[in-house]
Amino acid sequence: MTNLQERGHLLTEQVNPNSLNLDQLSSLELVELFNNEDQKAVEAVAAVKIQLAEAIERTAERLHQGGRLFYVGAGTSGRLGVLDAAECPPTFCTPPELVQGIIAGGAGALVRSSEDLEDRAEDGEAAIAQRHVTQLDVVVGITAGGTTPFVHGALNAARQRGAITIFIACVPAAQVSFEADIDIRLLTGPEVLAGSTRLKAGTATKLTLNILSTGVMVKLGKVYGNRMVDVAVTNQKLRDRALRILQDLTGLSREAAGFILEHSGKWVKLALLMHWTGLEKDAGDRLLSEHQGNLRSAVESYKNDK
Repeated sequence: MTNLQERGHLLTEQVNPNSLNLDQLSSLELVELFNNEDQKAVEAVAAVKIQLAEAIERTAERLHQGGRLFYVGAGTSGRLGVLDAAECPPTFCTPPELVQGIIAGGAGALVRSSEDLEDRAEDGEAAIAQRHVTQLDVVVGITAGGTTPFVHGALNAARQRGAITIFIACVPAAQVSFEADIDIRLLTGPEVLAGSTRLKAGTATKLTLNILSTGVMVKLGKVYGNRMVDVAVTNQKLRDRALRILQDLTGLSREAAGFILEHSGKWVKLALLMHWTGLEKDAGDRLLSEHQGNLRSAVESYKNDK
């Protein structure tokens, strides 16, 4: 029988002195305590802004070259990665394979606890091999306590294949060291409920992934100003958003915005380009392609050529 690793010293496992009487608090006191503790999640992200900015730069560079972004985790960490990956296609109209979430236990672990599967490093290695990770890819390992073998196995395999590796954990490097290209430590401190890392640690992780993926998409030209001009118009809510973006940026009526949206093939970015340049759909499409989908760059280039 293998020795069970003692984890009580880890920051994420420690007892929070502010919540020792948690089971005696009123509902209002519970909410106030959680709210106070949750401020630390935002502070933890601010403390790693340099590393997070580097992660955005290097990830955007690899994706621009044709690479992919993978999130790897187990339990809450894995679910947060899968969630962020799943939200990229509707928000930025990216192909599903561009940003992918890998969770220990597979799809079933999204809705049912499969925490026992996180102890197999070889499963993490296999997941990387199965997706044919290369030196163009970026692999983000997410593990609140920093010790998840599944994540370690995946990152080590990715590193051997030349991928950029990013390690996200909520314990200091002095407690759990790991060799990765970028090391992000979200030090949120002991949880209100001791060891329940779906709380502050999960919140800080969600914030970090939000910033990483959105920042990368901004760098890839998926955004104009602060508008999601690559939004996938797949339902009424998103169609309404697309029309409002077009109206706000062009001054057109809703009816006119609807006309150019349809004429562009329901692509807000192309509709804007067509409106601002007078180009037809095919010519506008070619111009965008020449500028790697960057709307601002394409429009400026067109105007400079006139």
